[in-house]
Amino acid sequence: MNLFNKTVGLTLLLGLFLACGNKPNPEKEAAYQKAAAVFAADESFYPILDEELYYFTTQTLDSITPLYINEQDAVKMLMTQKTWLAFTTRNFTAKERQNLIDRKFLPRAVPIAYDGLSIIVNNSNPDSCITIKDFARILNGEVEKWSDIYPGNKLGLIDVCFDNPLSSTVRWCVDSILGGRQFSAKNIGAVKTSAAVIDYVEKHPNSLGIIGSNWLNDKRDTTNVTFKKNITVMGVSKMDSAKKYNSWKPYQYYLYNGNYPLRRTIYALLNDTRNGIPSGFTHFIQLPKGQKIILRSGLLPQTANMNVRDVIVNRE
Repeated sequence: MNLFNKTVGLTLLLGLFLACGNKPNPEKEAAYQKAAAVFAADESFYPILDEELYYFTTQTLDSITPLYINEQDAVKMLMTQKTWLAFTTRNFTAKERQNLIDRKFLPRAVPIAYDGLSIIVNNSNPDSCITIKDFARILNGEVEKWSDIYPGNKLGLIDVCFDNPLSSTVRWCVDSILGGRQFSAKNIGAVKTSAAVIDYVEKHPNSLGIIGSNWLNDKRDTTNVTFKKNITVMGVSKMDSAKKYNSWKPYQYYLYNGNYPLRRTIYALLNDTRNGIPSGFTHFIQLPKGQKIILRSGLLPQTANMNVRDVIVNRE
């Protein structure tokens, strides 16, 4: 046997050996496909993600099913390989990231947009501005009545309503407003969804609701400057005293320039080992078309490619 034949023989033998060592694993394949068929997301992102999903599936003909749950369970699904994609308002923790890396995964956190944590009250409430300091005092139980903040307000007990006990809204308030301390006030409760918060606030004059800003826009207004009429969106101030001139609502421009203080980053947490449909959906949201959908929804796109113009109103 000449040298050429020996080389060919060794190459074929090596190829057969490697092929035998990489046999398909049907169970592993089935597990990947099952997890790739769904994404998990905090329920507060339902309006925007459903629209993104509609255009993604129409354009690509790929299929992925949304599961709108609370943020804590969405991350749990990602960590246990029941999905490869979760939408949250937080990055991976250092412990979560290291856990996935130790298991030979490649976790990625992709920022896709910014929203505002919105404070809403009943239309009968005479006070429509609040400071960050007073908001924190309500959450930590330091004040319980509207008159404790606004002398003369006769609505009585402040009935605080969150969307879900395990939602991104609750977690963000605990981390960013209370410095990690859990709620202790008896007047703080939760329903099940963001829509239910709006309904609750509309029906209870003394209530204060906390939801993501993408639930507030009046879809009939394409300029994104009109909020729902059945509730009042409070202006939020960084100052010691909240006045209309120093308080801001979660409009896109005020998220953009930093005036609105309760701004959150929305992340796509990916652990997709094959760059499959979950990665494809995330990439679609990052593209100009996906970012335009976010802009149209009233949120701030991650690219923030916005044109700002001064408008002079002639009152003569």
